[in-house]
Amino acid sequence: MNERYFERMRAQLSDFAAYRACLSQPPYRGIRVNTLKISPDAFREIAPFALAPAAWEPNGFLISEEKPGKYFYHDAGLYYVQEPSAMCAVPLLGARPGERVLDLCAAPGGKGTQIAQAMEGKGLLVLNEKMPDRAKVLLQNVERMGVANAVVTCAEPSELAARLPAFFDRILVDAPCSGEGMLRKEPAAAENWSEENVFMCAERQKKILESAVSMLAPGGTLVYSTCTFAPEEDEETADWLARAFPELTCTEQKKIYPHRERGEGHFAARFIKEDGERAAFRAPKLPADRAAVAAYRAFAGDFLRRPPEGTFASFGSSLCLLPGEVFPLGGLRVLRCGLQLGTMEGRRFVPAHALALGVPRQDIAALCNYPQEDIARYLHGEELPAAGLRGWCAVAYEGWPLGLGKSSASMKNHYPKGLRRP
Repeated sequence: MNERYFERMRAQLSDFAAYRACLSQPPYRGIRVNTLKISPDAFREIAPFALAPAAWEPNGFLISEEKPGKYFYHDAGLYYVQEPSAMCAVPLLGARPGERVLDLCAAPGGKGTQIAQAMEGKGLLVLNEKMPDRAKVLLQNVERMGVANAVVTCAEPSELAARLPAFFDRILVDAPCSGEGMLRKEPAAAENWSEENVFMCAERQKKILESAVSMLAPGGTLVYSTCTFAPEEDEETADWLARAFPELTCTEQKKIYPHRERGEGHFAARFIKEDGERAAFRAPKLPADRAAVAAYRAFAGDFLRRPPEGTFASFGSSLCLLPGEVFPLGGLRVLRCGLQLGTMEGRRFVPAHALALGVPRQDIAALCNYPQEDIARYLHGEELPAAGLRGWCAVAYEGWPLGLGKSSASMKNHYPKGLRRP
């Protein structure tokens, strides 16, 4: 580790020796149970590893399992692997069902899906990530976790700010940072650390926050968070924000260190914008292809016991069920708007992977359970034995859908190629 880093931390911490000693210890690991699908109590009954409560999130748990992503419950979206202290920011945000909420730097999706749980599938959740490759990972996690009320965008913060002034009730800025809270988890973070990068990150964070403040409605809540310890990126940036925007009041700050609490390290600050009159907003009407809607309804009559309700919209050949409200999307790169139901291939409706994971499992009529060895084959992309049903089925493990298959003489595998296990 760069000696300059330790000089900075020594000046910052009265108990520096304890901090330095803790760096040789294993990192804390955690998961967050996905309450869009299962309660924490119900998950405890089936959990394949021991759980201990995390301090910052009632649905969060500390674990000792080194590879929690290897279990099929993870593929089914029953939990998200998340560093424990990273769970602290979203409770500060206080998102509620029916609100307009933005996660401005959302990849890979830990905090965004945590917000989705707080919203209980109601309202508008915009999850933005400006890096295309990271935005794809974000979308994969949104679909796995069964989030149906999200618009996933790939845009610069300034692009969104130009379209949505004073629009959101709550905004999270989990800003790109120097990652000093990742040193035990990711050795590359130590190798890449430099004081110059700290200064560069602080300037970039301010630009992102400027866009965020312009999108925050009067009376709204903004939470700024990082996974670093650098004062330039944490307290000093929070102080700058309060000075630069006097309409904001900082109401709470948290700073977590790995030698003091059971987490790798995080900073979060909450700001409230002074109240005022909100501008009127008229949501656009998005067209839906009638043939696609009819084909979906015919499919859903066999596949689903109770189709989800809402407004349809077409995006090219794709048919989606919109969130509670939308905003003008033209010119933006939108990866997903609501729940993708499927696509039209000629006159055929082909259901989307997201549909199998995005509706309550009890609402799926064509659900085919397979034993562990067959599920392992399915996740590798192999065909399975026919399940006694014909046509489209949700392939499930212990009643939890993992994806789609199409059954005839055998169960043809429709698990997305980009998600398949090696």
